[in-house]
Amino acid sequence: MNTRSSKSMVTFFNAFAQPGYPGQLPAGTYEVLVEEELLQGLSFEAWRRISTYLIVHGKGNRGGSIAMRPITQKDLELVLRRDRITTETIKYSEAALSPLEELK
Repeated sequence: MNTRSSKSMVTFFNAFAQPGYPGQLPAGTYEVLVEEELLQGLSFEAWRRISTYLIVHGKGNRGGSIAMRPITQKDLELVLRRDRITTETIKYSEAALSPLEELK
């Protein structure tokens, strides 16, 4: 079986919860590892995703630890979408308050 891995980075601007895990992770940039397998028997090259992991670095007394947390592509997209909506809501809320602050 032929497999390949690719890495990318995602940035969260707010603390977020990963589905299936307790607690929240802090805002920051996280590495995403995707593993795929080559589909055999086709007349063209095609790959199927077999796993996706969010790489989480430990903090505090767990500073040297690294966890590879399995996450589905759907859940990753959901968490990123929620982060984007939260960021936009905060940005627009602050913009709405700006004119009032000028009156003080």
